[in-house]
Amino acid sequence: MSKPLDHFHFKDGFLSAEGVSLVEVADATGTPVYVYSAQAFLEPLRKLGAGLRGVDHRVCFAVKSNSNLSILRMLAAEGAGMDIVSGGELFRAERAGVPGDRIVFSGVGKTPGEIAAALSYDEGRGIFSFNVESLPELELINAVALELGKSARIALRFNPDVNAKTHPYISTGLKKNKFGMDRREILSIAAQVDENPSHYRGISIHGVGVHIGSQLLSLAPLQDAFTRLRELLGEIERKAPSIQLEFVDLGGGLGISYAGEKAPSIEKYCALIRKIFDPKKAKRPLKLLIEPGRLISGNSGVLLSEVLFRKSRPAKDFLIIDAAMNDLARPALYGSHHEIIAVEKKKNQGTKKKADVVGPVCETGDCFGENRGLGAKIEAGDLVAILSSGAYGFTMSSNYNSRPRPPEVLIQNGSFEIIRERESYDDLIRGETTGKMKG
Repeated sequence: MSKPLDHFHFKDGFLSAEGVSLVEVADATGTPVYVYSAQAFLEPLRKLGAGLRGVDHRVCFAVKSNSNLSILRMLAAEGAGMDIVSGGELFRAERAGVPGDRIVFSGVGKTPGEIAAALSYDEGRGIFSFNVESLPELELINAVALELGKSARIALRFNPDVNAKTHPYISTGLKKNKFGMDRREILSIAAQVDENPSHYRGISIHGVGVHIGSQLLSLAPLQDAFTRLRELLGEIERKAPSIQLEFVDLGGGLGISYAGEKAPSIEKYCALIRKIFDPKKAKRPLKLLIEPGRLISGNSGVLLSEVLFRKSRPAKDFLIIDAAMNDLARPALYGSHHEIIAVEKKKNQGTKKKADVVGPVCETGDCFGENRGLGAKIEAGDLVAILSSGAYGFTMSSNYNSRPRPPEVLIQNGSFEIIRERESYDDLIRGETTGKMKG
């Protein structure tokens, strides 16, 4: 289970990663700044590989969790594939040098242009598979592929109606959610494709996928979903004998610890997958795809910020920092919890006082933590780290209040590199015009 301080720790009195002090990073870049540890990304990826050793599988990193090119390139160099949900993420994967046969395209609203780009990716070889979420989407992919003279590999996304017991905004496997298709829909589509091969010349169904949500803290919902998926595979083979399934996509969603939560270990997760999809018990061994995002990136980064003011009140203080909800949206959007600590160790010690940690954006919701028992010595000019910010941090950032987005830094092998420059004011207005309307 990944914890916030597995790869960020105090050295010589200051928070560090891989031997590099975060004070050194802040001095070089200013604040706010996202800081990542390379080893923190690579360790869970390697644990997944070890847990599934001997099984034909591919780990496809969920790009939406952290899409920096340097991160994608680093993970691809370790053999990872990519789970994408947009044409922009496909473009990033291409710039990061990810081969097409390692890319899975998910999402409920793919456009004709995105589909065409995916089919033409990698010098025309195309991507590994589209995760199809509705019959209209299947028809569109078929039409675009026929127009291009290509055939799209397809996986049908199954919605098993399983309660993932996570935040409703990141639950995706209930029948009320927009994602995937129920058992009857999938069997109906499989039968249609089986009976009308001349119409569906632009697609070939090779897999079935499932993804029930994110930040799962129990294996029970996954076991339920995987068991239903395994049963569905047999039904498809009986209902549509011409369809030769080659793989199953098991999605992602395994949780991490943000504030002491107990999430299942990677070892137990892999054991569950092996138990339900044991290749030795299958009539025909299937390739297994998994799509972790937060599991790999969540505790691999922190958002570093400087305290601007300590605003005292009788009941509690307000620590006003230079990071804001536009830099890290999760607390305002989900009410999510991130541990917050001073970068200088001694500032966390001694007397504690309740404080709300807030940003400068003109919204009451611009708050990273309420009523936190933080060191009373933390004051203006001190650095604080918002932990567990590697996933859905920079990728969900915006320019709200016309604030330039922060830089990103990667620490690796005892040194650091700026892997995205801080935006400038000129970046804020790029593409805008001040011309007068004609009339």
